Amino acid sequence: MVFSSLLFMFRFLPAVLILYYLAPRKIRNLVLFAFSLFFYAWGEPKYVFLMLFSITMDYTVGRLISRAKEQQDMKKAKRFLMVSIFMNVGILAFFKYADFIIGSINGAFGTGIPLLGIPLPIGISFFTFQTMSYTIDVYKGATKAQRSWINYGTYVSMFPQLIAGPIVQYKTIARQMRDRRENTDDFVAGINRFMIGVGKKVLLANNIGKLWDTISAMPAGEIPVAMAWLGIFAYAFQIYFDFSGYSDMAIGLGKMFGFHFLENFNYPYISKSITEFWRRWHISLSSWFREYIYIPLGGNRKGALKQVRNILIVWGVTGIWHGASWNFVMWGLYYGIFLLLEKFVWGKYLEKLPAFVRMCYSMFIVLIGWVIFAFDSLGNGTAYIRALFGGYGQGFINSETIYLFYNNAVLLVILFAGATMLPAKLAGRLMEKLKGHEWACVCIKAVFYGAIFFVSVAYLVDATYNPFLYFRF
Repeated sequence: MVFSSLLFMFRFLPAVLILYYLAPRKIRNLVLFAFSLFFYAWGEPKYVFLMLFSITMDYTVGRLISRAKEQQDMKKAKRFLMVSIFMNVGILAFFKYADFIIGSINGAFGTGIPLLGIPLPIGISFFTFQTMSYTIDVYKGATKAQRSWINYGTYVSMFPQLIAGPIVQYKTIARQMRDRRENTDDFVAGINRFMIGVGKKVLLANNIGKLWDTISAMPAGEIPVAMAWLGIFAYAFQIYFDFSGYSDMAIGLGKMFGFHFLENFNYPYISKSITEFWRRWHISLSSWFREYIYIPLGGNRKGALKQVRNILIVWGVTGIWHGASWNFVMWGLYYGIFLLLEKFVWGKYLEKLPAFVRMCYSMFIVLIGWVIFAFDSLGNGTAYIRALFGGYGQGFINSETIYLFYNNAVLLVILFAGATMLPAKLAGRLMEKLKGHEWACVCIKAVFYGAIFFVSVAYLVDATYNPFLYFRF
């Protein structure tokens, strides 16, 4: 069950909201927990038990770590923490990477070990990282152990952020788990944010995704240079508006239930360096890796060589987190190398260039990175990169390129504008001019958000294309 579906918006969500607000405050977490389990079981009826096991394991370990610390037995606390890390990494490795490891062994040594063919539990990378960060934070003293299994289970399974993030650290919402206060302003803001997310996903990401599917399905050697670049721009916009749209929906849903999740995207395509890009893209994931891997490895505190090692480790892990194939490893290391180059080689020179040039530099590297990311086969990705630079002698443009560009020109203009702060600035200026006319502001906002939602729903009624990009996560 995905957020951008009629089933979710007109059946599941109204039901959970009604029962949640009818329930006494002391059992609202229980209501949310039960509906979250139902939400997950709708698509993963067997794997809901895996998630319950993960919840119970880390809830228990968190209590044991807390008790060991009260007894000032840090060795025992550390052993419990290692149990949590080992179990979480083991579960993730088994379900997500077992066939990848077997396939790599078969390819390297010519063996014929049969693949396990285990379906990947949806969202396992997200909820595993959340449960693991909880036990680490209890060990570090960054948060107290949750005494209620229901409250902890609600945190892990909460359907707004369960299958596509953002990755919510327990310490950021610990107080909200026990004494949040829902209010009308948050609820309305949540609805508006949710409708923006639906519009991003349904009207923008889905439509530009069709263009990418059309171009990427062609043999690389037959794609003109202009069409190849048009295709990778289409993919860049699809993954951004899809992913940020889901984050908007998650943040909006959270507000409807009184939660305040941290932002996950901040206009990454206006970045002037790769370092800045990763401060703006999937912020919750970048923060997780920095806090729980990079800093524990020593960060930048133990000399340049170890900092280089730490960055490459973090970005190798970042790549493999996204999917079980070598293109993701290469994608992670690709970014790790550019981050190192900016830090140690040309970063100080880059800062002296005009802002527009720096943005073009950043976008060029990001687009090449998306080619590596988009194709599971390194060979197909390499072939597409070759097509971007005319490596097959296929020419610069043809009539089909013009046709595809013409048919998507308006959408592309909207996408380019929407990836910048221009719409927000224009809206801010309009609201500034209407200051003192609150009813006019309310009416304009209502019409704007309502129109986006109405058109999105109308699109979904007959839509046959509504991909879910996060099955690999």
